[in-house]
Amino acid sequence: MSNLTKREIVLEIYGKTGFPQKTVADTVQRTLDIIMQALAKGRNVELRNVGVFEVQKRKARIGRNPRNPEADVRIPARAVVKFKSGKTLKRLIAKLDLAKL
Repeated sequence: MSNLTKREIVLEIYGKTGFPQKTVADTVQRTLDIIMQALAKGRNVELRNVGVFEVQKRKARIGRNPRNPEADVRIPARAVVKFKSGKTLKRLIAKLDLAKL
């Protein structure tokens, strides 16, 4: 199964609405830009029935270099984005045929 691309989203919205592709592409991109800007400011993004993008802090830790396992590598603290799926999305995912994945 292939990944869904931004282009495919634009084409599907265009096919269902008939709005010009340029307008749809701009709207999709602006939506994604707003989501990214909110996350970059540390805000969580909640999309009802889809899920929540949460900004979380990862603690600093000591890691290992696979090429030189005896040497410790300090990994600094950093922010990461986690996704928690909503109820509707969870129900849809539960119906997936795992053999096809």
